[in-house]
Amino acid sequence: MYHLDFELYQLTMATIRARKRTDGSTSYTAQIRLIREGAQVYQESQTFARKQAAQAWVRKREAELDQPGAIERANRIGATVKEMIDRYMVEMEKARGLGKTKLATLKAISESYLGAVSDQDLNCQILVEYAVWRMGPEGGGVLPQTAGNDLAHLGAVLSIARPAWGYEVDPQVMGNARKVLRKLGYNMRSRERDRRPTLDELDRLLEYFQSIQDRRPTSINMLKMTAFALFSTRRQEEITRIKWADLDEEDSRVLIRDMKNPGQKMGNDVWCHLPPEALAIIQTMPKALEEIFPYSAESISTSWTRACKLLGIKDLHFHDLRHDGVSRLFEMDWDIPRVASVSGHRDWNSMRRYTHLRGRGDAYAGWKWYPKVLMAPVKLGARTLK
Repeated sequence: MYHLDFELYQLTMATIRARKRTDGSTSYTAQIRLIREGAQVYQESQTFARKQAAQAWVRKREAELDQPGAIERANRIGATVKEMIDRYMVEMEKARGLGKTKLATLKAISESYLGAVSDQDLNCQILVEYAVWRMGPEGGGVLPQTAGNDLAHLGAVLSIARPAWGYEVDPQVMGNARKVLRKLGYNMRSRERDRRPTLDELDRLLEYFQSIQDRRPTSINMLKMTAFALFSTRRQEEITRIKWADLDEEDSRVLIRDMKNPGQKMGNDVWCHLPPEALAIIQTMPKALEEIFPYSAESISTSWTRACKLLGIKDLHFHDLRHDGVSRLFEMDWDIPRVASVSGHRDWNSMRRYTHLRGRGDAYAGWKWYPKVLMAPVKLGARTLK
């Protein structure tokens, strides 16, 4: 079978050879070679059990290879999942950086067998098999929700791999994989978290942070960080990014840059109202640097985790202060728009998972630690800064 395109000086040569297998059956190997200006520029072959299937494949591939740029795409060396992840991490670090959990997850994916899969070979079946492997003993025996988080973080990479860098990634592959996993009965959605700190737990934590502050005055002022996170409902990474230039004291609001939001993060800058308790804490911080809280988000997380472990406080995350702060506002009878003006939520569905009410009124009215937080001195040391 020959096809000659005089305009491109390209000759397509296709052959189908029958071969006898050891079991007596016949296989058909179809081969396509492209000759351009006397030189072979491309070759591929595939084996079929039926001659008609081999002929159909030849016709299909000839039509595909006739398209502009098809030979170049067929000859290109694909990028692996690891290479795509590495590039994503480099580019994101230039822009704003990645959270500790997302960074660790992407590194683990890149170092697994999935990291060696090329962009062109990455399909729905491979992603489903990876998720099932992660839930099995060889892959760590994780919960379906954790495997779902893996796919979500990888999905962020794949969503820009084709439009931003030209990698041959099927734009539907992740959505199809999730659909298949749901059909197989796996619940990949994260369990809604309802953990809130008790007043007793906060008393113990702040006692511990006070003792650290007394011994090392230039350490991270976790007294102010903890109270501000609770009263402002801000995430720890958002807190460490707030600059004095982002503060509007007159209207008691602050500009939160690159606020986390499904489908958008970079450039998602939102003005958020500051409850009086949060504004008062800001006003006790020294204006020595550009940032109001010039600490590392990772160091804050480490300090919090270490304190909880030493005090025997189970399953309490720094992010749970945001849960507590949002729920507190509802318990004080604030309506949804007013709470959203503080938290930055755009709809009730995303806000609902943060509201786990314990009663009515302000549980922190007359809280003994609030005046202590305001009075706590702040000394910025080189080791605590970003």
